[in-house]
Amino acid sequence: MDVLTTRFGSLRAVPGDLITFEQGLIGLRDCRRWLLLADAKNPLLGWMQCVDSADVAVGIVAPRRFVPEFQLRVSRKEIESLRLDHLHDAQVAVIVSRQPDGLSLNLRAPLVINVESRRGRQVISKDPLPVQHMLPAAEPLRRSA
Repeated sequence: MDVLTTRFGSLRAVPGDLITFEQGLIGLRDCRRWLLLADAKNPLLGWMQCVDSADVAVGIVAPRRFVPEFQLRVSRKEIESLRLDHLHDAQVAVIVSRQPDGLSLNLRAPLVINVESRRGRQVISKDPLPVQHMLPAAEPLRRSA
């Protein structure tokens, strides 16, 4: 299938490339099918492009690269909904957002992805983590996002 996007141009994808978030994302409930893409300029940054909405893409990063003490606790039900036995079998990412004074990471609502089953879920952390964890100005991520 060809996926036309406003950020990346035309992309070719096969159904096995898609990650399905059955409940969508917060603020993007209708966006359920996504492609995971690498950033051409920055290996620390990835992108999720919505297949059904050409203008919807979000930057993502592995949270521990920027917040080493990040820990995620999720319920057994959330883990099982992704067909996982353990959380450590999943890929965890957080969404990067541009703010007036820099870039922030949403640590409160990380993305948990079962790469094998191609299923994902945005979970709300049970811990009081920030929705906007600001990155220092010197972070290498600022060049790409």
